[in-house]
Amino acid sequence: MSECLADVAAWMRSNRLQVQPNTAKTEVILCSSTRRQRQIPQSRLVVGSDAVVPVGVVRDLGIYLDSDLMMRTRVAKTVSSCFAVMRQLRSIRRSVSDPVLQSLVVALVLTKLDYGSTTLAGLPAVQLDKLQLVLNAAARLIYRRRKFDHVSSLLKELHWLRVPKRITFRLAVLAYRCQHNMAPRYLTDRRHRPAPTGEQRWLPATSTLVVIGQCRVLSLSDCKYSLSPLSQT
Repeated sequence: MSECLADVAAWMRSNRLQVQPNTAKTEVILCSSTRRQRQIPQSRLVVGSDAVVPVGVVRDLGIYLDSDLMMRTRVAKTVSSCFAVMRQLRSIRRSVSDPVLQSLVVALVLTKLDYGSTTLAGLPAVQLDKLQLVLNAAARLIYRRRKFDHVSSLLKELHWLRVPKRITFRLAVLAYRCQHNMAPRYLTDRRHRPAPTGEQRWLPATSTLVVIGQCRVLSLSDCKYSLSPLSQT
């Protein structure tokens, strides 16, 4: 961590920029499992010369992250935003043709649903079901169906995958791009081919199998940098 901060500081100096934390815009989040949330310190932390209070939810590039990484806020915000757009589209659906309505739904609803969807991989079904409700409502809106009409045939006719498979598809596309050097370098550099052991020895040289690297969860005691808590006022 200290080496990364040193590299950032050197880059800032070379570009005539100054690291100046803005207390109003600086947020700190400490992540842990749901059962260990109470063990997270709530005292203010000194970042540079500013004191920052840890928060439970942060937003980065439009994606909300919870301290327990269950993405509840992200799912709730996405569902709320998508249904708000569909309410507006429902008010004008009699004034536009079906192809135009479908294009509006895809452009204004599905883009919100799919944005950063790879971060939702591995979530429990109860979370993904909320996003599936959005997809079902969008299909009913396009075909002007009632609220409780079945949507399986509608999704099939639209060639829309269900939410879990949409996430898997986007992950597969990202893996394909990494395999063919079409992804950013910070992703392609972490790609590794499996060692030729066991049955893998008989795989062709063009095999697309890759090794998924493991990550280690860090605790507060593992941090290589110091965060100085201040007394509560």
